[in-house]
Amino acid sequence: MKFAKISQKLALWAGSPSTFMGALILIAIWGMSGPVFQFNDTWQLVINTSTTIITFLMVFLIQNTQNRDTDILHLKIDELLRVTKEAQNAMLGLEALDLKQLEALRKHYRTMGEGEVFNLEGLGEKSKPKQDLNEC
Repeated sequence: MKFAKISQKLALWAGSPSTFMGALILIAIWGMSGPVFQFNDTWQLVINTSTTIITFLMVFLIQNTQNRDTDILHLKIDELLRVTKEAQNAMLGLEALDLKQLEALRKHYRTMGEGEVFNLEGLGEKSKPKQDLNEC
């Protein structure tokens, strides 16, 4: 639980504009210090090592945040499916399907939606089916 709270706060901090600006300033300072250190190998090693360590840690932070966001999204969708009478409750267990089964289900729903378009001006109202542009 502590890791989750810490990673949430770190993700918010890491994604903020002030952190981005701070990183840009640090890179500018590093770049301007090049002449002082005669652009030697140690000078380059400092930025290479720093960015590698930060990138390595950020991968885990981003993955943790993504997993949490995905779990929350799944729970919200599960609740919507649960309370919608017309929804198929079988959709609540899609996590158990393998890739081939998911692709077949995706193809089934894609077929159901073919020819249906949404009028974006009406924000979701169904309009007439797509016109075949090959006809003259």
